[in-house]
Amino acid sequence: MKGPHNIWRLVRTGATFERTGAMSVVLDALDAPPMLRAASRIIAKPFKWLGYEGDPAMPPVTRALSALGPAYIKFGQVLSTRPDVVGEDLANQLRVLQDKLPPFPTEAAKTQIEAELGVSVSEVFSEFSPPVAAASIAQVHKARLTETGETVAVKVLRPGIERAFRKDIDAFWLAADAINFLSPASRRLRPRDVIAHFEGVVNGELDLRLESASASEFAANTVDDEGFQLPEVIWGLSGRRVMTMSWAEGVPLGDNAAIDAAGHDRVALSERVLQLFLNHALRDGFFHADMHQGNLKVAPNGDIIGYDFGIMGHIDEYTRRVYAEILYGFIRRDYRRVAEVHFEAGYVPADRDVDEFARALRAVGEPIFGMDSTRISMGRLLNYLFEVTERFGMETRTELILLQRTMVVVEGVARSLNPHMNIWSVARPVVEQYIKTSIGPRAALRDFAKTARVMARFGPRLPGLVEDALVRQTQGLADELESKWTRRLGWGIAGLLTGAGGTLILMSIL
Repeated sequence: MKGPHNIWRLVRTGATFERTGAMSVVLDALDAPPMLRAASRIIAKPFKWLGYEGDPAMPPVTRALSALGPAYIKFGQVLSTRPDVVGEDLANQLRVLQDKLPPFPTEAAKTQIEAELGVSVSEVFSEFSPPVAAASIAQVHKARLTETGETVAVKVLRPGIERAFRKDIDAFWLAADAINFLSPASRRLRPRDVIAHFEGVVNGELDLRLESASASEFAANTVDDEGFQLPEVIWGLSGRRVMTMSWAEGVPLGDNAAIDAAGHDRVALSERVLQLFLNHALRDGFFHADMHQGNLKVAPNGDIIGYDFGIMGHIDEYTRRVYAEILYGFIRRDYRRVAEVHFEAGYVPADRDVDEFARALRAVGEPIFGMDSTRISMGRLLNYLFEVTERFGMETRTELILLQRTMVVVEGVARSLNPHMNIWSVARPVVEQYIKTSIGPRAALRDFAKTARVMARFGPRLPGLVEDALVRQTQGLADELESKWTRRLGWGIAGLLTGAGGTLILMSIL
């Protein structure tokens, strides 16, 4: 419940930020106005001694969020995908925020499994290990199915985590309202929208059925992707608080020494991980939005394995086409076309000058193309692009921001495997293939066919729909005409009465 009872939690939060030195870092990153700075100091400084100390070895902001607990850690991770809100520097700091927490007892996990699934753990699993990974929301156990002998991963939510998150999210809402009230200038950051976005992400992760559904959809989309595999969801042993999947056996993608020892080709892996991500984003419009080394492994046969599907990104078909044309335009250095795409999509207001915008885009692209190929970054390009489009009046599009941040992470993964990777040469065939299949005559025929199918479904109803529309239009014109003459008659009568009244008054005076 949102309300004043959350004030104490906010005071403790402010005290922790003040004690760890994070307060000034955050206020500077947000370019906070004087009133908000003053209010933050007044509220937090007297209670500094109440704040958590955290780990002094960490940077101030990550230190404060880690000390405040799971909801704050997750909030920091989500904000790392929103440089439009917290700025590029702070977003980069938050990207390294880890949510490894002490595990809860194995017996508590078994109790939750039995309550959720209505089965006995000892009967379903012949083996059930202690936690192999523990994060802010859930922990994972390695187990073996009694019936088949298959090794599986069992993910279980922390006991009471929903209530704990609910309390902290309520406090976040109160903070957003306070920022709106104390600092109208900070409304440009849309604090309530940020909290709504965070709440949506967390609600998705707190219901493991949704993560299971995401994993299933992702697997269906990528079933034919060569060199890529996903663990399979075992629906009969999954529910709201429990998720069971086949075990992903492999070498962590971040362990180069182990990858080399296993005989895998790191150059091939670096190219594949980038091309897989671009295919998922452009071809499917559904991509893993948390694609760091901790969520990727290399199978014994060399396949890349993805797991942990709590944060997924979605882009509609039209936006994918726009994004592909923008990328392709930059690859070809056709800045005029990139500018036209922005105007055609309605991203930039029509009253702006397309030639001026094209010149601004050239200022973004040319310095990057002047770099050594190993230093070119598509993520950096998109970041510069968003800065320019914002200056020309483009509104922030959350799905593109998430895509850009994931692109940065994936580039980091690829370059950790092969520091000399040329991003453009690896990305170009994927983008060109998408352009070929999605923009052009074949795509136009496909769009026409889709439109025809929709028209066919509504065919029997079209005469009635047209007739109803014409009747409404005719009725509207009649009502407007009647209303117009009624207004005229009303004003005429009012004028006559006013004139008569004025004449009577004047006559009485005379």
